[in-house]
Order: sequence, then C-alpha cells, then structure tokens
Amino acid sequence: QVQLVESGGGLVQAGDSLRLSCTGPGRTFSSHAMGWFRQAPGKEREFVATISRSSSTIVVADSVKGRFTISRDNAKNTLYLEMNSLKPEDTAVYYCAARSYSSIATTTRAYDSWGQGTQVTVSS
Repeated sequence: QVQLVESGGGLVQAGDSLRLSCTGPGRTFSSHAMGWFRQAPGKEREFVATISRSSSTIVVADSVKGRFTISRDNAKNTLYLEMNSLKPEDTAVYYCAARSYSSIATTTRAYDSWGQGTQVTVSS
C-alpha cells in the first residue's frame, strides 16, 4: 500500500471549475495505475476516471465525460482531476486511489491504496 494525499476540494457554484490533486510516494508513484472515485452521502463509492502509468490509457465515466479530465505528472508524483462545468450532482467526497498494476481499472476492489478524500460541494 502507498500513502496518498488529496487536496483542492471546496465549495463552488454550478458552472465553476476545480482542480483536485493527489500526491503519492516519490520512488514508486510512476509504477501505479491511478484512479479517481467519489462518494455522495447515502450512495456507494463510484468510479470517476482512471489513468495508466504512462498516461497512454485513460477512461472517464460517462457521467463526467467532456467535463472532467484526469492527468498525472510522474516527475511531481502527482495525480490531477480537472473538473469543469460543475453540477450540484457532482457534490461528493472525492478519493484518489492507486493499484499495484500498470493496467487501469474501474472498480473499487481493483485498488489497494486510498487517500483520505477531499470534499467537493457544488451549490445551485
């Protein structure tokens, strides 16, 4: 398991943008495929986006496609989630996750390390 720390959440209005960051361990960050998930109150944690080690493969959930962009900078050991045109239904705790494989995955059970989460609240 690796330690992950998210940041960048906050309270915004509908239509605004936010960028989430997730910092991981220096020596091994680039060896992990990474993902973003979110969990709204009373709901299960759901997949948002995933990116391979080299950024060559990216998958984004249909619910955020065209609005959210996942990226990573291995030199800075950081994963990003750029969120544009935010909607009230995007309100959730957002988690970054790492898996000990190079291939991407869209299910929570495929990931073995999780951050503590960062709250994103979008008001209408």
